[in-house]
Amino acid sequence: MLKKTLLALSFVGLAFAAFAQQPGIKRTPLQKFEFPDGYNTITAIAEVPAGGSAGRHTHPGIETGYVLEGELSLLIDGQPDKTLKAGDSYQIPAGVVHDAKAHGDKAMKVLGVYVVDKTKPLASPAP
Repeated sequence: MLKKTLLALSFVGLAFAAFAQQPGIKRTPLQKFEFPDGYNTITAIAEVPAGGSAGRHTHPGIETGYVLEGELSLLIDGQPDKTLKAGDSYQIPAGVVHDAKAHGDKAMKVLGVYVVDKTKPLASPAP
């Protein structure tokens, strides 16, 4: 049992490290739990500085979120670009390349919920 717990914690640590190292975005994990079976559900605050970009990336599961502050362009491959502001929500399908760009002179902050394959990194850069 201890071995399984340590292995799970190492995966979580690697996932958060990969998530946090993505340039242009700061993610602050708030909570994580294993649900549904085979997945981790992670809640985090994501922040992009004024004029900045999260960078094109994917997640091995769905992302849904709520814009807390600022305004942004959400660019999801295969969909028209969306402009979102505080109070708006969004959804991004599993594995789809996307980016978020902060508008104007104010940082953008979202509350994101990720339901992702627990055996894979939380985020991976995309070309």
